[in-house]
Amino acid sequence: MKAPRSASEKPPRPPSEALPGSLVDETRRRGRGARSNHTGRFETERRTTFDDGWDGMADLDALKTEVTIEPARSIITRNQSPDISFEQSINPYRGCEHGCIYCYARPSHCYLGHSAGLDFETKLYAKANAPELLEKELASKAYTPKVIALGTNTDPYQPIEREHCITRAILEVLERTGHPVGIVTKSALVLRDVDILSRMAARGLAKVALSVTTLDRHIARAMEPRASTPSKRIDAVRGLTEAGVPVSVMVAPIVPGLTDSEIERILEAARDAGATEAGYVLLRLPLELKDVFREWLASEFPDRAGRVINLLRSMHGGADYVAEFGVRQKGRGPYADQIALRFRLAMKRLGLNQRRQPLRLDLFTPPVRKGGQMSLL
Repeated sequence: MKAPRSASEKPPRPPSEALPGSLVDETRRRGRGARSNHTGRFETERRTTFDDGWDGMADLDALKTEVTIEPARSIITRNQSPDISFEQSINPYRGCEHGCIYCYARPSHCYLGHSAGLDFETKLYAKANAPELLEKELASKAYTPKVIALGTNTDPYQPIEREHCITRAILEVLERTGHPVGIVTKSALVLRDVDILSRMAARGLAKVALSVTTLDRHIARAMEPRASTPSKRIDAVRGLTEAGVPVSVMVAPIVPGLTDSEIERILEAARDAGATEAGYVLLRLPLELKDVFREWLASEFPDRAGRVINLLRSMHGGADYVAEFGVRQKGRGPYADQIALRFRLAMKRLGLNQRRQPLRLDLFTPPVRKGGQMSLL
């Protein structure tokens, strides 16, 4: 009798013709998350891959990361969604090299005439003028200080931040003006800026949330190919905590039938590393993401694909995704209720979310506009 496959053991890959859509050759997309690069919904023409029998596709180079410097016109984005905890945010980059297959930001790349698939993780945009724009917007007489969230759409500490350092420059502006910031990331690169974050945290101006989807290295490598390993993220929690920076862990997203069995283990590992707060988000599959994710699931975990999708749909009234506020991130129904209960019980047992210290708004000092006059007070 054959032994059952463990959670970390990769299942056999099915033949490519059994997978939906036109998949990009595996050698070209090595180290990437998406399996395809289907045309975005706003493009007037559709691209299709055609094999003429001469094996020409095998001669194509591996996909490389392309970064375009984008002069942004504004940098602070406002949000009024009732189920989101922040009102304004900054995203230094468009697209994300981490290549997380579940990323709900993928469909936003279609607004740029790109695909939600491989384009999202290879054709990136860097808002190099973000720090200057931020100073200008903070200096406006109409500006009212509220916590700014970094990393709400794409990760502010994705690999290209090492070269461009836009996130660090933004933090320098926020520290100089005494402005509160909350960061969401799945990268250990956040430790590079522990000097700024620790000083801001000492004044009640900064906190960081590390997103941990799984502790299984094999699942993480397939699902988040260029993000920090799970152990590195837990190490980042520990490093930030030791530096005095308040840290929370986001079990996000929870993929039913694939990673939901790890909820308690993730929370325990994060608590042991020093995290004091926690939250979770259920897998969301809006627009093009539902096809991108299904292709990946059929490729990586064909033996679980049906169960994952069926469980997800059971929490969205039979659909892949429901955009309704309050439901889109948590789902509804028996399985969603079970996840919520498990999460609450684990947090209570581990002592998480027992104290929440809001960030301070009273230390904000507007920057002096270029050519402007400083206050005489």
